[in-house]
Amino acid sequence: MKLGEVLLKQLNKKYERDTMISLKIKGYDIRAKTDENGNAIQAFVGKAKENGTIKGDRYARTLKYDREGHLIKDHWERKGYAT
Repeated sequence: MKLGEVLLKQLNKKYERDTMISLKIKGYDIRAKTDENGNAIQAFVGKAKENGTIKGDRYARTLKYDREGHLIKDHWERKGYAT
């Protein structure tokens, strides 16, 4: 599954730092882990089980900055299945 524009728009927002956030977008349950700056860096997309875990796909985000702190690279990559 490929991340769509609506989902990317939500994941690119700033959230509370170093937490796990829960979203529901277009029928998908999403759990995302944020870094120390509040950027989502890992996302689990699919259907939530009763215990809160997500059965679906796992994505990881690459954020690279230059020496001045400007964003050079922002890329989401599918890492496999999440169970």
